[in-house]
Amino acid sequence: QVQLVESGGGLVQVGGSLRLSCAASGRTFSSYGMAWFRQTPGKEREFVAAISWSVTGGYVGYTTYADSVKGRFTISRDNAKNTVYLHMSSLKPEDTAVYYCAADPHSDGSYDYWGQGTQVTVSS
Repeated sequence: QVQLVESGGGLVQVGGSLRLSCAASGRTFSSYGMAWFRQTPGKEREFVAAISWSVTGGYVGYTTYADSVKGRFTISRDNAKNTVYLHMSSLKPEDTAVYYCAADPHSDGSYDYWGQGTQVTVSS
């Protein structure tokens, strides 16, 4: 069982920045694929960014992004802290959503574990 706890959401003005954090349980965090998704009322949850497994000091892994956030958001991870981050900049009102962290513990493309979500509101 993997537990995920997000933090860092809040209210920010258009053009501002915010960093979300997701702390994960588990002794093999470095082997997990991790991702961020977001959801607004009445819409399906959508993919935001993902980062593959990595080895500290070795394989650095790879990242993927939704086109809507490419160049503005950066996903990163700190395996020593069992934490994945989402650095968001140049925020737009359409980025307003509940952001969820997800874990793919077998790195097989299946996100089996989800956090409770953290609200991000971008005001104009």
